[in-house]
Amino acid sequence: MKNFKIVFTFLLTLLAGSSSFAHYLWLETAESGKKNKEHVVKVYFGEYTYGVIEDPNGENYENVKNFSLWVISPSGKKTPITTSVKDNAFQGTFTPKEEGTYTVVLNNNEIDVIDYTQYDFGIFKTHYHSTAKVVVGDKVAPTAADNNAGLVVVNASDKQAGENSSVVLQVLYKGEPLAEQEVDIYVSDLWSKKLTTDKEGKVSFSLPWKTKYTVETTKKEEVPGSYKGEDYEFIWHCATYCIAL
Repeated sequence: MKNFKIVFTFLLTLLAGSSSFAHYLWLETAESGKKNKEHVVKVYFGEYTYGVIEDPNGENYENVKNFSLWVISPSGKKTPITTSVKDNAFQGTFTPKEEGTYTVVLNNNEIDVIDYTQYDFGIFKTHYHSTAKVVVGDKVAPTAADNNAGLVVVNASDKQAGENSSVVLQVLYKGEPLAEQEVDIYVSDLWSKKLTTDKEGKVSFSLPWKTKYTVETTKKEEVPGSYKGEDYEFIWHCATYCIAL
């Protein structure tokens, strides 16, 4: 895993100006919602810690815009969320009809195969997944996990996030806790922190500043396949979670 991260960091530096795969997708929404009131969700693509947010109508967004977005209610009902471009994000809304914890889910497994053999990285397919937590009322529960094909970051905290509070996240891979998995936490101005999950796939960290925290974890699945007639050697999974205070 360490060697993979080193190689990918090199690629990020080398290709940031020309390749969408130097970035990641993430969701932003207010963690507190109200019953029967429209709730806004935004989808971003870029590198938050570098201050890079791609134009949804731009060339770099083109290969990752075929994402699916939905919300899971506290009772387990799934509802698709339609989006349209607004400023520098895709934006959609949903209206909570019950109290409890909602999970907003973004999934994108429809990305063309990339050939990076010239950089000794191989030929791969990318799978992005992102989640967000919305609490209506006082019933705080973990977010739902809805990605049995790859990585997902679950917010396992029993309280809502706030300045000087802490958060507990759990990383699952194909529905199972992923132990000893590296998790990167980013804020603005290139500040970052690296954590490793415990045997239950969990990490915890404090939120000392009223700012935005983006969380990313990745995994290389050594399974070859074919997508749209193009063969690949492995799947690169990327899961994100954002806490905006």
